[in-house]
Amino acid sequence: MIVPDVLNPQQLLTIQDGLASAPFRDGRATAGAAAEQVKRNEQARGDDPGVIDLARKVRFALETHPTFRTLVRPARWSSLMFSRYGLGQQYGLHADNASMYDVDGWPLRTDLSFTVFLSDPETYEGGALLLRDLAGDREFRPAAGSAVLYPTGQLHRVTPVTRGVRLACVGWVQSTIRRADQRELLFDLERVRQGQDREEAALLLDKTIGNLLRMWGED
Repeated sequence: MIVPDVLNPQQLLTIQDGLASAPFRDGRATAGAAAEQVKRNEQARGDDPGVIDLARKVRFALETHPTFRTLVRPARWSSLMFSRYGLGQQYGLHADNASMYDVDGWPLRTDLSFTVFLSDPETYEGGALLLRDLAGDREFRPAAGSAVLYPTGQLHRVTPVTRGVRLACVGWVQSTIRRADQRELLFDLERVRQGQDREEAALLLDKTIGNLLRMWGED
């Protein structure tokens, strides 16, 4: 799912300017054993005070974005990471870890992953976030400031950059609601409560009632 306008133009400019002078290193330094074999990018140093401050700004923007907050219902967060892909760099097909550590070093169940795009898609080519599911592959190159949200267990990759530089911020969240279908039910009901038009509200309620009947129904 694309969540638009997570960062407004001023916030986006602040992040971009901060990353222009931030220290980067080989992205494989933070990859697991399997991901290390397919990860070819650079990553801002997470121990740098300036980078930590930029990560706080992105997290605050996500926490206060109404769609993200209502859909994800975050309980705990991983540290956020900034990645940079130059010419020829990519991240091969992989699945993220089922558990990580939060900012305080406690184990974190990873329910949802997100990528916040920080580069204008017209300034680079390639570098799409590709998500693979039973319906096939879908590629995402949304506007700068937008986030793409997806289940952490989903196979995904970043296609090779063929022009320019792709900047992004990635992170993982443990939700207060473990099950994806239950999060969707709550999200749809919240949209009805917030005042969708009459026709859309009726459709969302039909959908929710049907899903609840399937969830609770007995043979």
